Amino acid sequence: MRKTHYNTFRNFFYKPSSKSSTKPRPFRACSFVPFSPLAMLDPTILTIGGIVLGIAIIERILERWGVIDLVDQFGKIMRLILPVTFYSALIYFFATFMF
Repeated sequence: MRKTHYNTFRNFFYKPSSKSSTKPRPFRACSFVPFSPLAMLDPTILTIGGIVLGIAIIERILERWGVIDLVDQFGKIMRLILPVTFYSALIYFFATFMF
């Protein structure tokens, strides 16, 4: 005659496993840095920065020549253009940059 082996519900479901069911496999992981300083060399941002820098240099040259009225007009225009240009370039950079 065979001997019957009884298992309780608790022993059947909550029995700790002595060996792992999945074998760990070695894998190759490639990582990259999501932000690179070279991403700032976008042609659009460089063009906008060059235009603003050029206007500032023209303003300094006109100031040395003594054309104060024209320099004052440039100053009033730049007070509006600089913040708008900076924030629009910042929004453009984050909108087109892939994170």
